[in-house]
Amino acid sequence: MVDDLDHRIVDALVGDGRRPFVRIAADLGVSEASVRQRVARLTADGVMQIMAVTNPLKLGFEVVCLLGVSVEKSEMEAAGRRLMDYPEVTYLVACTGRYDYLVEVVCRDNKHMLDFMSTELAEVPGVRSTESFGYLSVLKESYRTSPIGADS
Repeated sequence: MVDDLDHRIVDALVGDGRRPFVRIAADLGVSEASVRQRVARLTADGVMQIMAVTNPLKLGFEVVCLLGVSVEKSEMEAAGRRLMDYPEVTYLVACTGRYDYLVEVVCRDNKHMLDFMSTELAEVPGVRSTESFGYLSVLKESYRTSPIGADS
């Protein structure tokens, strides 16, 4: 069970994953031991990971796009497993709506993207159609846990 204090601790770490537990504890009015124990539980339970988040466009990758992928229903599981295997795929979700999967793909340049689309993506079982949405810039990326409209 994740409570309000857990959410506040996660939000503090989202802002700065290297923020000292003693500072988080002081800001939240709890003990450092409480923060340390809760972070250990949240990470052990898979609620969160503490890691570096990169901006591929600033790391020299020129092409980042979101692919909408429609797949034959009988191939959904196999398609998902195959898509997870590609290093170019940085984010993969099964979803509702027009597409079965939304796939974020990061490539060095347009040629690399063309190769990915015509070779790797062509090998994914059951793909009926794709639509690509190239990123021009990233305007917002948030990993906050507070519900929309909640006071923070």
